Amino acid sequence: MARASILFVCLGNICRSPLAEAAMRAEADKAGLDIIVDSAGTGDWHVGSPPDQRAQRQALSHGIDISTYRGRQVSAEDFRRFTHIFALDTDNLRNLKRIRPSDGAADLALLMDMVPGREGTGVVDPYYGDEAGFADTWDDVTRAARAIAKRISSIPER
Repeated sequence: MARASILFVCLGNICRSPLAEAAMRAEADKAGLDIIVDSAGTGDWHVGSPPDQRAQRQALSHGIDISTYRGRQVSAEDFRRFTHIFALDTDNLRNLKRIRPSDGAADLALLMDMVPGREGTGVVDPYYGDEAGFADTWDDVTRAARAIAKRISSIPER
């Protein structure tokens, strides 16, 4: 089986997707999974920027430093490089489907589809809110990361 590689995508790559990347890295470590994890945005406004300070504080409150992460925009190559691409909401999923190259082999899905009872819902963008929104985002992405880690660890090796 190919090594799993996961990309999380939101709009600007400074709030939700870096938190999803951090949560997935943490869950993969706990589960002993050897996977590649990254994040990106469909927009280019924050390319090269660190995550939002509130996202950084939220991750740090869980013992994870994301200050070295840098925003980047999703590319056509990502659809060939990653085995799974998870959109953080339906708008970004629609944009990813639109820009997906014909030879893009990555499985494309909505992140919260991984969480029973949350199928079809997005992770609310906390950018225009307060710290509580970032805590809610962390809870959502952590639940999804646990579900992904469980699914990956239960796939038999070939």
